[in-house]
Amino acid sequence: MPLLLFVALAGCSREARDLGPSRPQTAPLGDRDPRIATYQQDFQQLSQGARYFSYYGCQTCHDESAPGWRNLSDGRWHRGDGFAQVYGAIAGGHGALRYGARIPVEQLWQLTAYTRDLPEHFPEKRQRTALDQRAEPQGARWSGPQ
Repeated sequence: MPLLLFVALAGCSREARDLGPSRPQTAPLGDRDPRIATYQQDFQQLSQGARYFSYYGCQTCHDESAPGWRNLSDGRWHRGDGFAQVYGAIAGGHGALRYGARIPVEQLWQLTAYTRDLPEHFPEKRQRTALDQRAEPQGARWSGPQ
């Protein structure tokens, strides 16, 4: 019996937990939210944002040839350029569409990071992204789940 108890206790180890940033469950808490760096500096998060930008049909109205405030690649922001401001503009929707009620919070973070990164995209990078996403589902104009 003592041998069995020893074997059982020897098999125990400390619980391992990942203490890194978790998925956001809420909107950014202003432009100094520490979670922002995870999305602005991580190429995987930016790439996911690019996929959602295409999937949800954002490029229909917001490509580089769009006029005025719809052109997100020119670096001029209609509603402010801070992360929280861009997130709010996307989540708050455009007109009657409220994307914050239709798109999961983490995807909104990824879309925001990608959208803020668009002014840094030179034509070759945009072309490469478009080629990478040819096989991905793309929306002409997304209206959310029914």
